[in-house]
Amino acid sequence: MRVAVVDIGTNSTRLLVADVDGSDVVERDRRSIVTRLGEGVDAAGALGDEPQERVFRVLESYAEAIDADGCEARTAVMTSAVRDARNGTRFAEIVRDRYGLDGRTLSGDAEARFTFLGATASPAAEPERPMLVIDIGGGSTELVVGRAREVDFHVSTQIGVVRHTERFLHRDPPSTEELEALAADVLPAFEAAVPEDVRTRAASAIAVAGTATQCAAIDLELDPYDADRVEGHALSLDTLAALLERLASVPLEERRNVRGLDPDRAPTIVAGVVLLTHALRAFGLEEVRVSERDILWGVAMETVARGRAP
Repeated sequence: MRVAVVDIGTNSTRLLVADVDGSDVVERDRRSIVTRLGEGVDAAGALGDEPQERVFRVLESYAEAIDADGCEARTAVMTSAVRDARNGTRFAEIVRDRYGLDGRTLSGDAEARFTFLGATASPAAEPERPMLVIDIGGGSTELVVGRAREVDFHVSTQIGVVRHTERFLHRDPPSTEELEALAADVLPAFEAAVPEDVRTRAASAIAVAGTATQCAAIDLELDPYDADRVEGHALSLDTLAALLERLASVPLEERRNVRGLDPDRAPTIVAGVVLLTHALRAFGLEEVRVSERDILWGVAMETVARGRAP
């Protein structure tokens, strides 16, 4: 079945068009555009007009691509920003009515489950060992532990790159004190969200979504971006520390020119590296492998399995 999945996240709006047969997913089109729907939601409690319009403009172009590919199923999932906003229900109605996308706002639990389903389809997965999947988004981070595609534990935390950039990183470039305050917030929050016996059980980790793939692209100095080279790339704590030192030491405009980094992700990448680093530390892991196979893959497979939107 040919499936289109749109993930409307806090920081980016993404599209996957794929032919799906069970766990076999053949990508035809994949796009990601930073729209920052969650801009200001943490402070205001509502989606702003301009962030919504940014998403709507992207959905117009995605709708054309979906039509051109003759997709049999068209699904949209909305996550942290829409969950948290008091006008999120109205936004979701517009997405369904205006763009013909069948879907819903996912709970944090559902987001974690679909992310794990996608990540465990990666060649980097080690199905015989307990595995941690880290999905760092704009407004939340999902931490999922399981084995052989079966979830044993999952939690959705209110920790995200947009949310925590807005809360902690106000100087350009960020100060040492701001970075220390950010780290002091997220590490104990991750540890508190996951019982110690679960954290010590995880033997390996896969990280999905923009922070992880951008870190891999910077480490590999990719220009243009190459998903095949990113898939399975290993990032150690030492590598992440070097990336953080490099990215946090320069102002935003200089950071936009870093080879491998999407300029639109430059405002939030520093917080992203901090979050990824401390997610690993909370679980006592020294490295993480990166995968492009994320919630988009998971929703695509579930859509076909159920014959409808999840």
